[in-house]
Amino acid sequence: MNSYHFLHTPNLRSIMVNSKPIILFVFCFLALFSLPSEAKVSQEEAAKLGKELTPVGAEKAGNQEGTIPEWKGGITQAPSGYKPGDRHPDPFAADKKLFTISTANLEKYKTRLTPGQLALFKRYPGFKMNIYPTRRSASYPQYFYDATIANATRATLYKGGDSVENAVIGVPFPIPKNGLEAIWNHLLRHRGESYKHTDIQAPVTASGKFVPIRVNYEASLLYSQKGATLENLNNRIYLAKQEITSPARLAGRVTIIHEPINQIDEPRSAWLYNPGQRRVRRAPHIAYDNPASHTDGLRTSDQLDMFNGATDRYNWTLVGKREIYVPYNSYRLHQGDLRISDIVQVGHINTDYARYELHRVWVVEAKLKKGKKHLYPRRTMFIDEDSWSILISDIYDARGEIWRITEGHIINYYEVPTVWTTLGTFYDLQSGRYIVNGLDNQEKVQDFSKTFQRSNFSPSALRRKGRR
Repeated sequence: MNSYHFLHTPNLRSIMVNSKPIILFVFCFLALFSLPSEAKVSQEEAAKLGKELTPVGAEKAGNQEGTIPEWKGGITQAPSGYKPGDRHPDPFAADKKLFTISTANLEKYKTRLTPGQLALFKRYPGFKMNIYPTRRSASYPQYFYDATIANATRATLYKGGDSVENAVIGVPFPIPKNGLEAIWNHLLRHRGESYKHTDIQAPVTASGKFVPIRVNYEASLLYSQKGATLENLNNRIYLAKQEITSPARLAGRVTIIHEPINQIDEPRSAWLYNPGQRRVRRAPHIAYDNPASHTDGLRTSDQLDMFNGATDRYNWTLVGKREIYVPYNSYRLHQGDLRISDIVQVGHINTDYARYELHRVWVVEAKLKKGKKHLYPRRTMFIDEDSWSILISDIYDARGEIWRITEGHIINYYEVPTVWTTLGTFYDLQSGRYIVNGLDNQEKVQDFSKTFQRSNFSPSALRRKGRR
């Protein structure tokens, strides 16, 4: 019996007229059945993974026009002569540029661009996008693929969608049914098992001035580690530590973060060591729209890695898929012959070194829930179907106008293999300022082989540092 027939049964109608308690029961009954479905993917749907779908859920076939090719496994071996620890050579260095999008021909290509990208062209008439052949380079370890396929028929959303149950190692929802599932795929995507990395970020003024900030990162990505189980995760995605080493006024500041899967029952735990005070304190402000440290207010805490942290302040809508030009295979921006001054310029990075390709992306719309607060009332995420990485995020202000746009320039770190950002840009179109991170061209490359004990990320480890 459906809800219409339930309400329109003659005997029940007469009872409802005289009985308020029954009316209340009926509406509670209907409310129960109107809740969003969180059903797992069927065995029939899951059987498509690794066949017409890639192991992570992307369409394996190319597009009709042939401008997006078939996925054939991505990068399956490193270029000849490469060894771990080397800077990653560009496997597509021989590719010829197809064309360049500029303000002169913008009208021709605007259907393949996001509103934020169009706003970038409007704000900076000299901005351009060099378009190259599409290379579906994303690849991952086999154990990650196996875990993703296993997750497909067991993973579920929990706590209204603000947490995930019964998923480990792999993407939890390779065949997403709603926006929250797609965002959780980004949050739990593969980024290696651990890493050590030195990053330079630069908050750039409207006139192009900046002071580079050097940060050492260490992380243990517990969720993605081979052999991880639901039992030993202890509700953790990762443990991370960052230490600023320059400039002198910031040097010595250390932050430790424990990132839960379920941040509703157990919010993110963070601790901060300040060398001036020589003390460790809790840092509950490292979340949501609180300004991220040493970013001149250009990035919120939940914008690191394009989006991170709790999902509970937004309603997330899965709009569908689009084919758009996105930053991809950005190996040129990663190379050691470039210096910060080669990349950073007034208004935006030097786009001579950026590479854009046509890819299919999932579009997810995030709108602020009634009664919730956030600096950004609306955000649109454009998520790569092959890696579940957010490549572009358009951010709107309270008037409904584009305010900020972020881009994640990704590469395949083929020694793992995994796909991750090599350079991130965060543009404030109203002020003309921006921040760029990942300027590691003169630093050692990211080390994915380093392993850490959990005690490395404990508050007591910070306290010991303060006593030295």
